[in-house]
Amino acid sequence: MIKISNLNKYFGSLHVLKDINLNVDESEVVVLIGASGSGKSTLLRCINFLEYPQSGKIEIDKEVIDPEKTNLNLIRQKVGMVFQHFNLFPHKSVIENIIEAPIHVKGISKDEAMTIGRDLLDKVGLPDKEQAYPTQLSGGQKQRVAIARALAMHPKAMLFDEPTSALDTELVGEVLQVMKDLAKDGMTMVVVTHEMGFAREMADRVVVMDEGMIIEEGPSEKIFTNPNEERTKDFLSKIF
Repeated sequence: MIKISNLNKYFGSLHVLKDINLNVDESEVVVLIGASGSGKSTLLRCINFLEYPQSGKIEIDKEVIDPEKTNLNLIRQKVGMVFQHFNLFPHKSVIENIIEAPIHVKGISKDEAMTIGRDLLDKVGLPDKEQAYPTQLSGGQKQRVAIARALAMHPKAMLFDEPTSALDTELVGEVLQVMKDLAKDGMTMVVVTHEMGFAREMADRVVVMDEGMIIEEGPSEKIFTNPNEERTKDFLSKIF
């Protein structure tokens, strides 16, 4: 589904991603962990071409992406993204936030978009919030709307960049539950998170990053109970 080969990204002289090689299979849940500043979020943003790598190759759904030639808007329809902060339109209702892109980007009718939007609100547990505005929602509810909005484009894969980091502790669980449901439904997912319980329970594979490199990857139980790398052991010792 997603294939990354020899990816390098610089910000000025700072080398933030160093020869990244990573494959994500269809319906696989891959969780990226590592210390802040290790390159996890930058890697996600490169997959969605919100950041352009200086070298390397990214292949999505068997298509090699050339930022100069590929229609990146079509790629972003295939690969949805949910951010730390919800980025909802404050002047639009919940349902209007969800149907905006399907109508204006995919060109579907408002009636069809409304049906999709209501189904997705059911999916994320917010059927009664259709006409609410973002200011009337909790942080957890806003993030669930943001997930519904991304799903409205029928992506083949979802990227999650610290989706619970801006939430109060008591609201984290409701967002993680939506993500767990997506994983169980077979959605291909790449997740950056500090929620180690989610990583351990739901990840098919855990990828450990440090200083812009992938230093270790493997099944979640292996990474959490018997990692090979000292840097992985050091990181996990600080988390647990």
